[in-house]
Amino acid sequence: MGKRILILDDDADILDILTLLLRDDGYEIQTLASGEKVFEAIGSFHPDLVLMDVMLANMDGRTICRQLKANNDTKAIPVVLISGTHDLASSLSQQGAPNDFVAKPFDIDYLLRIIKRQLAA
Repeated sequence: MGKRILILDDDADILDILTLLLRDDGYEIQTLASGEKVFEAIGSFHPDLVLMDVMLANMDGRTICRQLKANNDTKAIPVVLISGTHDLASSLSQQGAPNDFVAKPFDIDYLLRIIKRQLAA
């Protein structure tokens, strides 16, 4: 059984592409199109990593990330944020920050390296 990745993005095409690519690389995938049920999904799926877009239709991925990092049950789960509009590299050392950041458009090989690095940490 492969490592589990929870993907949050409100773009169905991105969810489909990431799901296909990551499953091909041996990961188990669960997707969410919004952030309201992220803690419920984590509780049932038990992901090894959360990959999410910063700009979700109804929520800000940075806010969700801070909530995950503030919760004792989820703070150890690596979070990788993806954004086409925000440069989060400078904020990676702040409290509640994601473990890593990938800018859109992203190279899939680069994204896979980031995921592998976070899962190995």
